[in-house]
Amino acid sequence: MIKNIIDKNEQTAPNAGEMEVLHRYFPQCFTNEDRFDIDRFKTQIQESVNITHEGYDLNFLGRNYAKLLSSIDTTTVIVPDEEHNALPENAKSENIYISGDNLDGLKHLLKSYAGQVKCIYIDPPYNTGTDGFVYNDKFTFTAEELSAKLSISEEQAAKILDLTRRGSASHSAWLTFMACRLQLARDLLTDDGVIFISIDNNEFANLKILCDFTFGEENFIEMFSWVKTSTPPSLSTKSRKTNEYVLCYEKIKNEFKYKGELLDGGDQPLLNTGNAIRTLTFPKEKVFFSNSSMKNKEIKAYSSGKTELLNNIIVRNGYSNVDIQLKGEFKWTEEFLRKEIEDGTTFIIKSDLLSIRFIRQGEGWKRPTNFIKDKIITPIINKTDNDVDTNEGASSDLEVLMGSKVFSFPKPVSLIEYLINFVIERGDIVLDFFSGSGTTAEAVIKYNSTNETAKIKYILIQLPENLDKAIETADSQNRIILKNSIKLLNELGKPHTLDQIGQERIRRAAAKIKAETGADIDYGFKHYTLAEPDSNTLDKMEEFDPRAIFADETVLEKFGKSTVLETWLVRDGYGFGASVNEVKLDTYTAYHYDKHLYLVDVDFSEKDLAKLIDRYNADAAFCPENIVIFGYSFTFTQTEMLRKNTVVLRDGDKNLKINIDVRY
Repeated sequence: MIKNIIDKNEQTAPNAGEMEVLHRYFPQCFTNEDRFDIDRFKTQIQESVNITHEGYDLNFLGRNYAKLLSSIDTTTVIVPDEEHNALPENAKSENIYISGDNLDGLKHLLKSYAGQVKCIYIDPPYNTGTDGFVYNDKFTFTAEELSAKLSISEEQAAKILDLTRRGSASHSAWLTFMACRLQLARDLLTDDGVIFISIDNNEFANLKILCDFTFGEENFIEMFSWVKTSTPPSLSTKSRKTNEYVLCYEKIKNEFKYKGELLDGGDQPLLNTGNAIRTLTFPKEKVFFSNSSMKNKEIKAYSSGKTELLNNIIVRNGYSNVDIQLKGEFKWTEEFLRKEIEDGTTFIIKSDLLSIRFIRQGEGWKRPTNFIKDKIITPIINKTDNDVDTNEGASSDLEVLMGSKVFSFPKPVSLIEYLINFVIERGDIVLDFFSGSGTTAEAVIKYNSTNETAKIKYILIQLPENLDKAIETADSQNRIILKNSIKLLNELGKPHTLDQIGQERIRRAAAKIKAETGADIDYGFKHYTLAEPDSNTLDKMEEFDPRAIFADETVLEKFGKSTVLETWLVRDGYGFGASVNEVKLDTYTAYHYDKHLYLVDVDFSEKDLAKLIDRYNADAAFCPENIVIFGYSFTFTQTEMLRKNTVVLRDGDKNLKINIDVRY
């Protein structure tokens, strides 16, 4: 369980994941000594890949250390919040809230959700010098150990360890912190998945280069500029930072498609392939305007990704839905226009871009400022054009919801709605591993409330930061916010941690949306905490002898059965919240899910084994191929008894080869 992982981590080196991929797909490039032959690799790919020796690199202290951190496995266990998860609104929920370090959380998620997350939005620390970011990690490498793992000098290793332990807020510390997390995040994305990352000027340049290396420069989609404040600068300030940024990358080039059809229509291009220009008249009931300023203006239309000027456009009475007529010379045929109209296509003229927008059939008319289906991404995000709120508006809304100001600079729900709307479709997963105040969860709930069949799910991760400790070093403004948070948590009888504020925000937002819409959707979430085994438990695990004649029940008592099962279910790919089936034997209870049977308790007897073999033979639907044993609950004799007696199942009707997996 944990000891197995600790032993494996001691042998893990940076780039372990990359080497696994090379072994899997290019085994012919490895020698008998397990050395990678780069020249043989170049020969394999040279016909289809242009190899370049030019370019630039991002070097920072801690770069190889970050690769190591992303390669080693987490030693935390998953503790389910059984009381919370059993509540009626949460019992069947598919939403997940994880309290813990997001590096550990991402590693757990990869075991069950690799390649399954459609959209990631994160708002990481900006490293402004005042946002509280300092890098401290929990790893206990010595300079000698790190020197050997990274193939660097002990002096260099000591510098890296100093960087990670003294609470540094340098650029290198921030990049080390982000690099390992972004690498893991990429592996969670679906092939057509997208990540959005909020940032400001402090680390924007570094983050852009880091993302180019992590996701690939060719996979950069857009840099959104978000107008975060409408407050003018004070007299003593030369300028006010009114904008923040959102970097957007896709996982694989050209795999990501904006929702619905593209402007060029995919297999049915909007533009006719001929060059003839024809004058067409659009029926007035099929044309709408975003405001009344479009009278007698020359406008532009987007076609196949290019802007093409359309001559002789006549707009009469440019008011929405009032006697509108649009004429112009288009490279379309009359037949194509008529087909588009019959299919339900509506044509919108949006004044801010002076462009014709096309809405596909069945969509009806929506405000162009909030419409995504046309696939034109506006890189400037502000309240006027896109109905996205400012920081001030978000803070005000959250203060009303929570009863006092309990969070600094929360992102607007409308900003995250705007971004995820480009991506999500029915059943998709949205991940936020810097959850903060829980804005992403509210954005998903709001989306589902207006699209009840969408069933979008969210996964949030938040470090349970100690608010009592934070208040000791906070400035006067943040001290007020922290006091408000602690007061609220006292009223709720909750621990003084940041994740508790986020969870309460989700509960209140869900209740508000339910009251306003009455939508029949998933308003709940399941909660889990990531916990490190204490030193006493680790000592017991280290001292346990697998060949002992007595089991050690105290190790199981330390973890708890539900924690062991939850951790294993996620590890084995079944996800958070998988519901196991109890299998009653003689006096022993096993736990079954799909291809795995879990034996966790002590006192497994010969009679229990006989009942288990009978169950395999008598129940056609019972075919778990893996029997997983909690090693501390079993003696060597019991384990061998299982190994020897399950062999007979190979000769049965099911022809099963049972794998006995003992986990310590």
